This record gives sequence, structure tokens and C-alpha cells, in this order.
Amino acid sequence: MPIPDYQTIMLPLLKSCGDGKEHSLRETTDSLAIEFKLSASEREEKLPSGQQAVFGNRVGWARTYMKKAGLLETTRHAYFRITPRGLEVLKSNPTRIDGDFLNQFEEFRSFKKLRHEKSEPEDEAIPALSTPEEALENAYEDLRSNLASEILQRLKASPPGMFEKTVVELIVRMGYGGSLRDAGQAIGKSGDEGIDGIIKEDRLGLDVIYIQAKRWENTVGRPEIQKFAGALQGQRAKKGIFITTSDFSKEALEYAARIDNKIILIDGAQLAQLMIDYNIGVTPVTTYEIKRIDSDYFVED
Repeated sequence: MPIPDYQTIMLPLLKSCGDGKEHSLRETTDSLAIEFKLSASEREEKLPSGQQAVFGNRVGWARTYMKKAGLLETTRHAYFRITPRGLEVLKSNPTRIDGDFLNQFEEFRSFKKLRHEKSEPEDEAIPALSTPEEALENAYEDLRSNLASEILQRLKASPPGMFEKTVVELIVRMGYGGSLRDAGQAIGKSGDEGIDGIIKEDRLGLDVIYIQAKRWENTVGRPEIQKFAGALQGQRAKKGIFITTSDFSKEALEYAARIDNKIILIDGAQLAQLMIDYNIGVTPVTTYEIKRIDSDYFVED
């Protein structure tokens, strides 16, 4: 089943605290995962940043919103329990607790005003089913996806020399090829809308990597990878990187995975993402810091 959104989690979370005892966030998250019958992969699924599990993030925000509404209270760091108001809510036997339900409590409405949710109608609570982190990371992923698409379009429209320059800079930025001068000389001149050459795997040149890059529109098939594998054997090279602005056929991918030579295939989508990661052809515009409470600060010595 899909991972439940944080509003769906609210009522089961409150019920799990109905015994009036102190509960830890970790223990509650584990018990709710079992209740929702989540698989191991679903429990481990991460937000786009890879920093936090999606389900854990949603449980955390379900707890936060109910705390703001006065249904739960913090007892110590990462521990909480139900409040008298929370017990009264459970006695009323609600079918669902969500943003609309919580909006009946003044504390929750005040919390909303503090968050400056001016675009939201006064009588509406939390319409989105994503948590703040999810909304931020999804927006980031959308921006990154659009940027990657534009990078790829620019690469395909650029002169062959620009494509060569881009590949050289990326390889060096990733820690291969020695210096820009060394890598540029090793790769050489453009030809046949692609570049070929041998670069150092490390700055000392203990091993080499054979590079082939093609600024193509059409899918790269198995025959091209077979030719590249033959070129590797001709150079007595064990490792190779095949870079293209298009993509690879299923047969090409399967062939590269089977042969003895280590050939890494980088398609246009991955190339654009690597350029973003290593700041090739892009420049940072804005940086946001996500902060959390320093629990130690509020403890008396």
C-alpha cells in the first residue's frame, strides 16, 4: 500500500497514545508502520534529499500539528503523551483527524497565523497532504528537473567544441583526468559529433580510462557499445566511460553489464544531473538553511 499522508496518520497516532503513558517518537513510528502494514522498502523510502525517511517525516509532522492543537504534549526530547483534550477527542470517536478537524482549536489557528499562511482561506486548515519538508524538497526537485532539461537542450545545440569542453571540465571536477590541461590534451579534438581519448583515472596516472562521448539525438544501441568495447581492447584499457546526450537502448545496457571490461554508460539525463551536482554550466542563485531546535540549549546547567 502507498505510504499514508500525515493527515491520515493523525488519528491512529492519537489512538496509540490513548493509554495516557509517555511514548517515544521512534517506538510510535515503528508501531504505526506495522499498523499501516508498510513493507521494509516503504519504511525505508527517503525524501528526495535522502536525509530522512518519508514515513518518519510524516509521523513527526502529524505529532507536531496535534501538539499545536493541544492534543499531545512534549514530555522530554522525542517523547510525548496525550493531553486531557486529546482524551476528550478520542472519547468523541472521530472518524478522521485532519487539518479541518484541528482548525476548531484556537491554539492551532494561532499556529497557522504564525506560519503566515496568507494564501490559505481562513476557514481552511492544512489543505496539502505533503509535509513542509516534502513540499520544499518536491519544489527543489521540480526546479532541478527543469534546469537539467534546459542544460541538455543547450548541450545539444552547442558546437562540438563546447561539448568537448564540458566533458573535460566535468571529468576533472569529479576527480579524474589530472588537471584541465592534462585532460584536454588527452581527449584531443572533436570528431564525428563526439570526442574520444584516454585520461588518467587519478592524478598520478596509475590507471587510465577510455572516454567516448557522442552528442546524439538517437538512442545509442548495442552496436555502438560493442565498438567501444573493441576500442578498449585495442588500447589495452580495462575501464571506459561512454557519454551521450541521448539515451541507451535496453540491449546496450545489458551488454555493458555483461562484458568483462568495466564500461560506465552516462546518458543525457544523468550527464545533466552531474553537471548540476558539480556546478558545470550552472551557478547558485539562492541558498536556504533548514534549522531545528537545539534541545541542549534550553537545558539549564
